[in-house]
Amino acid sequence: MSRRKSIMSERLKEEFAKELGVYDTVKDHGWGSVSSRDCGNLVRMAIEKASRNS
Repeated sequence: MSRRKSIMSERLKEEFAKELGVYDTVKDHGWGSVSSRDCGNLVRMAIEKASRNS
């Protein structure tokens, strides 16, 4: 099974997780334990940040 390359760095994902208040879940149980809603919010934050920086 091939592994896809991540577009966001782990550091950036962790930064967003901290802002969303789900970092403890990620740290303790991994990204698979984060709800779909919170993952969607994380993606939205990344898109907003990318839009501001371009």
